[in-house]
This record gives sequence, structure tokens and C-alpha cells, in this order.
Amino acid sequence: QVHLVESGGGSVQTGGSLRLSCAASGFFRSRHYLGWIRQAPGKERELVAYVFDNEAYYTDSVKGRFTISQDYDKNTLYLQMDSLKPEDTAMYYCAAALRGSTLVRGSWGQGAQVTVSS
Repeated sequence: QVHLVESGGGSVQTGGSLRLSCAASGFFRSRHYLGWIRQAPGKERELVAYVFDNEAYYTDSVKGRFTISQDYDKNTLYLQMDSLKPEDTAMYYCAAALRGSTLVRGSWGQGAQVTVSS
């Protein structure tokens, strides 16, 4: 099972930036892929971005503002978040899944809180 530990959350004002990191252990590139899921109070969880076969995918609301990247040597996933908006406020979870399965059903980290104030 993949073990994930996020870091880098915090509070910023609208337009600010944050970078989340996720250290993954037990991750095998040939078997797994990684991504970020967020959940705000009272809202549905949302798949924000993921990397699959070196291709990055983003939900529409973050395209052009967020950048996902992965350092395979360090087994670390990143999410650079720029031009943050109050609606980006949520708990952000790093997630891992077997190829062919969904991240929502995979392993999640403990989460990193991101708060954007107007």
C-alpha cells in the first residue's frame, strides 16, 4: 500500500500562491499513479489534477493556475497553486491508485489545509 504525506498548506490572500508537496512511499511507477483531490466543507470532493504516463490532467476550474509535477527520483508529487481564489479553499489530499483504478478509491494522505481569503 502506498503511504502519502502532504506538506505545504497554509493561508494566503486572493491572488497568492502556495505549493503542496506529497512524499510517497511504497509507490511504483509501473503500478501506480498520483494526483490531488480536494474537499471543502459542505461540498463534493473534487479531483483537482493527476499525472498519468507523464501527462498532466486538470479540472477545468484550476486550468492555467495550478501545475502538477512529479519527481520520480524523490517519489514526490507537487501542486503549484497560483492566482488562488477563495473558492480554492479546501483540504487538499494527495492520492495514489493502481493504474486502471480511480484515485478516489485509492490511498489518501492526511490532507493539507489551504485557505484563501478575499
